[in-house]
Formats: sequence, structure tokens, C-alpha cells
Amino acid sequence: MDVRELAVPDSYVLDLVPHGDLRGRFTEWYRADVLAAATGHPLPLAQANHSVSARGVLRGVHFALVPPGQAKYVYCPAGRVLDVVVDVRVGSPTFGVHDSVLLDSEQPRAVYLAEGLGHAFVSLAEGSSVTYLVSTGYSPGREFGVHPLDPALDLPWPADVDFELSAKDQAAPTLEQARDQGLLPTMEQCLARYAELRAAGG
Repeated sequence: MDVRELAVPDSYVLDLVPHGDLRGRFTEWYRADVLAAATGHPLPLAQANHSVSARGVLRGVHFALVPPGQAKYVYCPAGRVLDVVVDVRVGSPTFGVHDSVLLDSEQPRAVYLAEGLGHAFVSLAEGSSVTYLVSTGYSPGREFGVHPLDPALDLPWPADVDFELSAKDQAAPTLEQARDQGLLPTMEQCLARYAELRAAGG
């Protein structure tokens, strides 16, 4: 399992190693020790989510208030999605920067994003499945979004897809509006949270 940091600090892509024969295939899609070695602390596992999306379904850009925030470990066991991480931490040197990873079932990869980062994906196939582990449970009063089609973000969505968004995502503010409304986590809050996790894990 190879791990490398993305253009957004505190997010990583993990290249997984499938083992297959005539019977099928086996993949270790999550290794706690490998992820902890990259991030400096274990992933506190509070909830596991699974979504199935038609082609064109666009989910995000979602994030949670820090503390505690919500770290995510994302894997696509079936289908094909373009997964995007956005730095929405006010005060971060890479504020507004994004990176993307193609997740599919043929060349398996996983993406980890730390607390305070924004997450989105678009399904590129019918019935794409996305499974993700999260560090905190769902808390609607602490979870927000930025519009995934915000022109200022210029996210790398494919031009040949007709997007389908939820009503909540359609009504989400732009990144600038979210910052002006005080909805975004700060880099200071996130660094304090990361230090707390490292101390607890050490």
C-alpha cells in the first residue's frame, strides 16, 4: 500500500494492492497502521457510511465544524467516481486549493482527508458505490457545504456529465460567501485538533 500526500496538505491518496485469481479479487482497503504512520495518529472510527449514486450525481463540497470536525477515509468498491478534496480552512496557505483522485474498482485507491477539509465527488458510472469511514458521527447542526460549482473554486468536474445535486447542495454558498458568513473552520482550530489527536494517539 503506497501513500502520498495530495496538493491539499493533510489529505492523502493510498494506492491499494489487489490480489486476484480465477476466483475473483481480494483487497485490503483499509489499514489502520499504514494510515496512522502517514497522519501521525490513529483514525478515531465513529461511523461507516455507504452511498450508491447514478451517473452524474454530485455530492459536496461538505465539511464539519472544528472541533471536533470529521476526518474521512473514502473508498469506491464498485463503479467510478472523481473524488475531490478542497482546503476550506481560513488562514491556510493553500486556502481554496483542491486536488482530485479517480476512484474505481479496477485500480483501487482510497483517499483520506483530515478534519476541516472539504470533500466532494461525482459519480462517473451508474450505480457507483462509495464507502467511507468517518471520525465523528453525523451531526446536522455542525455540518455545512460550499457549492461544488462555485466558479472561483474551478473544480475539475468533467464536461460530458449532466450533474444532479441535492437541494441542500444547490443552495450552498460559494466559498467566499461561506467565509464571510463565518461558516468555515480556521487553520488555527484545525492545527489544534491535529495536535490533540497526535497527543492522544501517542
